[in-house]
Amino acid sequence: MADRRPRVLITTVPFGQPRRDALDRLEAEGLDYVINPIGRRLREQELVDLIGDVDLMIAGTEPITARVIAAASRLRLISRVGIGLDSVDLLAARARGIPVSYTPDAPAPAVAELTLGLMLALLRHIAPADRQLRQGRWQRYMGRRLDGLTVGLVGAGRVGRRVATMIRAAFPSTTILAHDLAPDTAFGRATGVRWVDRDTLFAGADIVSLHVPLTPQTRGLVGARDIALMKPTAFLINTARGTIVDEHALAAALRAGRLQGAALDVFEDEPYAGELASLDNVLLTCHMGSMSEDCRAAMEYEATDEVIRCARGEPLIRLVPEDEYALAELRQAAS
Repeated sequence: MADRRPRVLITTVPFGQPRRDALDRLEAEGLDYVINPIGRRLREQELVDLIGDVDLMIAGTEPITARVIAAASRLRLISRVGIGLDSVDLLAARARGIPVSYTPDAPAPAVAELTLGLMLALLRHIAPADRQLRQGRWQRYMGRRLDGLTVGLVGAGRVGRRVATMIRAAFPSTTILAHDLAPDTAFGRATGVRWVDRDTLFAGADIVSLHVPLTPQTRGLVGARDIALMKPTAFLINTARGTIVDEHALAAALRAGRLQGAALDVFEDEPYAGELASLDNVLLTCHMGSMSEDCRAAMEYEATDEVIRCARGEPLIRLVPEDEYALAELRQAAS
């Protein structure tokens, strides 16, 4: 009997749209694959039900928990489309000898551009103007220009640095504040970014934009206290991870007029149907930061290439670095 071909489960959706490059690679390699049949982010039990006969996984942000990994008796690789690792139990994967790969660089340009777009949309009231016009009302909103304002970046990694670079190039009079656990002083000197503590950033910025990974330390990082420090004319933007922001505290501040507005691309529960959707001074998008054709295609292609390397028995080149496992061990010890 012929050897069974490796089976690939693609959980992230959409996948292969509009560019089929990654799917073409799988087909050319002769690998069997199935794309998430539910069409949204999978829940833990749904993933348990799907993963039993899977050899290789091209993963999104669904919960790849110890229970899921225990059910994956044949699994040889978890290849993440994207950078976030908060959804993967790295220690459970390592205990089973399952390597985890990711694509940390490919999404950054698209996420940074969406962030800048959200800033401009908030400042110029683009979403409410569109709604008013569709309702037959000709409302000409007075907005503000980004040039000359103060932007505060919480986190200055791959995305945060790109946002700073774009702002500096296009809006040279903008003051850029940043807070990061490991400030890049050379980058700060080159771009004119000022490294400050969190309180100074929240109190001084006209726009606060979040660019930190989700960890136990950043879960609920931005709550009522931080929001209370912000100017009533300020905006909050989150294109990082939903649970970084206390959504209830944010909604309360927006309702009370203690904050002018917010834009969120990520949420604690997705798809999102929470209280922020009822507020006119919030701009909401569907976790689409990485969803530009080129960046998405690159992410899918890189994750797929890693799957093919594993299927061939070749060395993997996009493995999650060891320090991520060390952090996971520290989190486990603290819990």
